[in-house]
Amino acid sequence: IRARELIRQGCEARGIIILQGSVGKDHIHLLLSCPPSLAPSKILQYLKGRSSRLLQDEFPELKKRYWGQHLWARGYFCATVGTVTEEIIRNYIANQFNEERNDIFKIEE
Repeated sequence: IRARELIRQGCEARGIIILQGSVGKDHIHLLLSCPPSLAPSKILQYLKGRSSRLLQDEFPELKKRYWGQHLWARGYFCATVGTVTEEIIRNYIANQFNEERNDIFKIEE
């Protein structure tokens, strides 16, 4: 999946580490470790904007389909570890898309 690679590249460029993630047909789950100087809203704005622009440049049919519209939905959900444990977040991500599992972010440790 090209979106996965673009998100990985964008995270790497900003010093963001993807601890875990999964890709579905219509949404993506990420567990990130990022510098405290980066606001979650700015991280999502950057990743969604960059990936949308590059995907539409690479796949002209997307540009036609989403002309004048957003490729990604405007909203997102964000929670910090502490409100819930990292283990709970990891389990949530791991159990997404069990029926129709498209792809998982493979993180090499």
